[in-house]
Amino acid sequence: MKKLFVWCLCVFLILGLPILCFAQELEPRRWSHLPTGTNFAGGGYVYTEADISFDPVLRIENVEMEMHTLAVKYIRTFELFQKSARIDFVQGYQEGRWTGLVDGVPRSIKRSGWSDSVLRFAINLYGAPPLEGKEFAAYRAKANVETVFGTALVVQLPTGDYMNDKLINLGTNRYSFRPQFGVVHSRGKWSMELTGEIYLYTDNDDFFNGNRLEQDPYYTVQAHLVYTFRPGIWAATGAGYGYGGESTVSGVEKNDLRENLAWAVSLGYSITRQFGVKVAYLGIRTQESVGQDTDSIAVGFSIFW
Repeated sequence: MKKLFVWCLCVFLILGLPILCFAQELEPRRWSHLPTGTNFAGGGYVYTEADISFDPVLRIENVEMEMHTLAVKYIRTFELFQKSARIDFVQGYQEGRWTGLVDGVPRSIKRSGWSDSVLRFAINLYGAPPLEGKEFAAYRAKANVETVFGTALVVQLPTGDYMNDKLINLGTNRYSFRPQFGVVHSRGKWSMELTGEIYLYTDNDDFFNGNRLEQDPYYTVQAHLVYTFRPGIWAATGAGYGYGGESTVSGVEKNDLRENLAWAVSLGYSITRQFGVKVAYLGIRTQESVGQDTDSIAVGFSIFW
């Protein structure tokens, strides 16, 4: 039973492939207690549809987007300062198509290539002690009620495909830093999670047509409710809110405040001791006249050793 418990806890807890083409994401179980000295790897596919609203001054209307994303993810857990910690790496490859009206004339463009790479370092500051093997299994078997506090830093690297003579790109040509703070309270089969996050952007000094792009911080908060039906089968629902991120191009403020509501549902299932699958839906709706409404469906798998 202890081995079964470890397997069902670890397999697939981790693989929450982000929707790489958008800023805001909802990912449950990112603060889960994991055994140290363990490797996790996985892959997945995300299909995204979006309706995009531009500033009317640009005379770009009825813009729709379809995006296909393939992503791989690797995680390593370890002990740091007598705390449980982890480092994540995510890389995606995307193919997208945008259609719309420019001055009333139908237009379309396609892009395909690598998205920006993403690194995340996380450490649990309270709860979730660093344990391995049998010690980890014994602790989890007794932890019917538990609270965990954690912090993390996500770094998005400017490694994606980018062309300075194109307005739409898969890469961003800038760094972004996202400090995160999270708390998880588990009681029996139920787990409640709350995460706050700040998106901090460096400048893109090689923006479209030789301009310089600056962007204000973007603030998000998200909450998740997770229910474990039995070891290896769980479901989660989540909601999030994001605000900020106004941009300035070559000193001219664009008045493009972002305010988004997001929601998600996901289901995880462990097929074998070391292999699990997951399906998820994510919806985002802008609360401003300029922005995008998106719907994404993701499927993924993970293994651990």
